Amino acid sequence: MNVSENIKEGYSNQYDTEIIEWRNIGAKYKALNIIELSKSIKFDSVLEVGCGEGSILDWLSKWNFSQNLNGIEISESGIEIIKNKNIKNLKELLLFDGYKIPFPDNSFDLVICSHVLEHVEHERVLLREIMRVSKYQIFEVPIDFSFSVDKKINHFMSYGHINIYTPGLFKFLLKSENFDVIKEKFYLYNDDVLKMMCANKKSEYVKIKFKYVILKLIPYLMRIKPSAFVVLTTKSEKAISIF
Repeated sequence: MNVSENIKEGYSNQYDTEIIEWRNIGAKYKALNIIELSKSIKFDSVLEVGCGEGSILDWLSKWNFSQNLNGIEISESGIEIIKNKNIKNLKELLLFDGYKIPFPDNSFDLVICSHVLEHVEHERVLLREIMRVSKYQIFEVPIDFSFSVDKKINHFMSYGHINIYTPGLFKFLLKSENFDVIKEKFYLYNDDVLKMMCANKKSEYVKIKFKYVILKLIPYLMRIKPSAFVVLTTKSEKAISIF
């Protein structure tokens, strides 16, 4: 199974130098989430699935998260940008078809899949491949859900978000694919990320900051509608079978 041709074409030239700063700032906090959830676990080999233009790998290399970092990506433009970064601890970088991970079973201690699954047509297929090649996994997804999400389809489609999650629904997906959730984090985007997201839209920035105040005051809501949700998982010893 490969990604649809129109989707592959859309991502092939997705990355250019104009968005590097924006993606680099966002990646810093994604990398910090990875490090936070990985405390007390040492990963000798790490693969990022859907590594974009390499910003997360770059931060993890700078912070010596692992001496053996690897990446796979469907975008040719992303691959070229990563090569030009000369990431110190990056050992292997491969173009892949979006589903078949080109490594043997149990090749990696950890697979990272950050802000990828919301773009994937057949996410269960990719999840099974991730499980096949790894002992542990870290997934992060944006929480785009709202009660009016069906009225925003053009907005989400404009940047390739074809799957919408809540934290609970995302954990249901993972558990139904036999991942055990070890740690989880509900978090709100950092202020410098928000300022770039809302550039020249001061009213939108104020609106989001007010929403953040409410979420922090009501922890239950924070578990439903954070900015993003990140989990550390491993393979379940008690496999669930459909029917």
